Amino acid sequence: MDENTLRSEANSAFGFYGTWREFAPIAFTNLLLIIVTLGIYRFWAKARERQYLWSRTRFIDERLEWTGTGLELLIGALLVVALFVIPYVVATQIGQAMILRGDSVAGAILFIAPLLAIFYLMGVARFRAIRYRLGRTNWRGIRGGSDERGFRYGLSSMWKTIAGYLPFGLAIPWSMVSLWNERWNAMSFGPMPFRSTSSPGPLMKRFLLFYLAPFLAVAAAAAALLAMGLGIGLDGDFEPKQAPIGFFMAIFAAVFLFYFVLGFVWLAYFAKFFRTVVGGMTLGELEFEFDAKTWDWIKLGLGDVALLVVTLGLGFVFLGYRHWKFFVSHMQAFGEINVDALTQSTTRRDRHGEGLLDAFDMGAI
Repeated sequence: MDENTLRSEANSAFGFYGTWREFAPIAFTNLLLIIVTLGIYRFWAKARERQYLWSRTRFIDERLEWTGTGLELLIGALLVVALFVIPYVVATQIGQAMILRGDSVAGAILFIAPLLAIFYLMGVARFRAIRYRLGRTNWRGIRGGSDERGFRYGLSSMWKTIAGYLPFGLAIPWSMVSLWNERWNAMSFGPMPFRSTSSPGPLMKRFLLFYLAPFLAVAAAAAALLAMGLGIGLDGDFEPKQAPIGFFMAIFAAVFLFYFVLGFVWLAYFAKFFRTVVGGMTLGELEFEFDAKTWDWIKLGLGDVALLVVTLGLGFVFLGYRHWKFFVSHMQAFGEINVDALTQSTTRRDRHGEGLLDAFDMGAI
């Protein structure tokens, strides 16, 4: 490694040096100020939290810096209210009034059009959130971003999502991977473009497991419902007195299978998805890897639940800290960066934050 080139190693490319004791005063102060200001401070709280998390995150030899502000996030939220929420409420109210007056066609259009707008804007929101976060993340004084505005991606998100569900949902992995590639291929950091070339092929086995799991769960629940609901004992004898008990046990088993087991199967698929798409990304000469296995994701989720239960819900203030630490701890990078070749990004910077993403309650690590 010479003075112009930095080589990232698997065990040292990323590092996180924060502690929950250090983060606690920030989290609880934010919570108190959010309560006192009736929620208005939440935008500054988010910016303050990111400033801490970024400042405790190292990439190769420098720590990251978050330069976003609470005012930017507030402006983004106000724009959503002015440009989307108010028109949506007005359109649906007018549509309802027109249906009551007998003009059902025009009224139905005014109901359907806002739903299509939501579908479109969800894609735009996801794209612009990544663009905003890259634009406010500095490493060695260099930031990221994109010259794309996300409007074309919103259309791609619509048709690819629909196409993923059309063949009985079997093309969903293709849709997810294709949209991931499209988002990141439009991004850059400094002068270096991101490249994402992942394929859905490695995901199909786990997706088929998830795809078939509901049918297997329904079949098992139906069999249990039939046997236990009719009061059929293990010895095959009919026991009518046990029918009510068996019925409710079958219902409980069906709910457990559908929500609990299916959730774990989906998590196994998502763990594979995230490893696949991150592993297919490059930035200049850098290659990335995300090494979290299914069990790592399960432990993260169970830890979140335990934290919320033990603290009677108050521990939610630490969830962002836990998720960021999990992400950084499992990220790896391999390759070289020529420091002398680094120049500042020329992409345009957003003037406001992730209002759309918050409005649709979509998060990202």
